[in-house]
Amino acid sequence: MQITRFAEARRYDAPKHFDMRSLRLQGFDVSASKFAWVGLSHFLPQGGAEMDAGPLEKIYVVLAGEVTIELGDGTVHVLRPLDSCHIPGGEARSIRNLRNEIATMLVVMPHPEPKG
Repeated sequence: MQITRFAEARRYDAPKHFDMRSLRLQGFDVSASKFAWVGLSHFLPQGGAEMDAGPLEKIYVVLAGEVTIELGDGTVHVLRPLDSCHIPGGEARSIRNLRNEIATMLVVMPHPEPKG
């Protein structure tokens, strides 16, 4: 078993995100997890992620605050504490924290396929 203590979690930068700080909780260089990695994202007021359609599926679980997710077709969903969603690979989405308090979200994603 590999434990990541919150006090020792490492920051990472997520592409196309703004006014957001993330901590890696499992996977990649933190643990030997092969099937997925887990991150914790803190979105500042008005922070978010640009519209993007990454190739990998994602699971988001809102732990605190409120997150607005807009899909590429213009559909808008608001997630509140303990709401979650699955976004298939290739589906475009943007994320925004439209509130004045910090929003915290757990992110679960598969590891990318090795290149080569």
